[in-house]
Amino acid sequence: MRFTSPVSALPLFALLLTGCASVEYKIRESFGQHKRELLVDRVETAKESQEEAKEQFVSALEQFKSLTGFRGGDLEKKYDEVKEQCDRCAERATDVSERIAAVEDVARALFREWEGELKQYSSRTMRLDSQRKLDATKGSFVRLMEVMRNAEARMKPVLATLNDQVLYLKHNLNARAIATLGGVSAELQRDIDVLVEDMERAIDDAARFIDEMKEGGGG
Repeated sequence: MRFTSPVSALPLFALLLTGCASVEYKIRESFGQHKRELLVDRVETAKESQEEAKEQFVSALEQFKSLTGFRGGDLEKKYDEVKEQCDRCAERATDVSERIAAVEDVARALFREWEGELKQYSSRTMRLDSQRKLDATKGSFVRLMEVMRNAEARMKPVLATLNDQVLYLKHNLNARAIATLGGVSAELQRDIDVLVEDMERAIDDAARFIDEMKEGGGG
């Protein structure tokens, strides 16, 4: 029996994923939901995901700061609360990445379809107008993705810092270890402040893109 190596199977796997996406879009279109509407829906979902992630990181920071000023009581319980908040941050970050990837996937399909349909126009005026709208939509989308991906990237170093501290505290849960968290807390505050700013920018840009897509003409 002949086996396909994992490396050689990768292009086939990617092709299968693309095929599955194409089938999904065709099914949706059969029910009246076209790629343009689906793109708007997915950008909205990605925006909501970033809003939730932003709130979660702020919540984790507050929980972490409460630990740095902890005086007496159940230290183990306090640690568990911090760890839970950090775990939720990781979950939210994963969700944001998945939502952005879904946006990019449908956008590629939409632009590919739009470009193909340009060739079907018999009217030069209408073809040029559609080309102009396509170019404008692509430009807005590229800018949106840059901002969204930048905010996404900001989460990684914050998660790394949170994870390092949780791991350290797991084996050093004592007053001396807690006392060392002051400087880390200040650094986290700065990093999360920047993260929040980037996420708010991405959220605002997503809202503008949605408005543009709803107001603009189709292909």
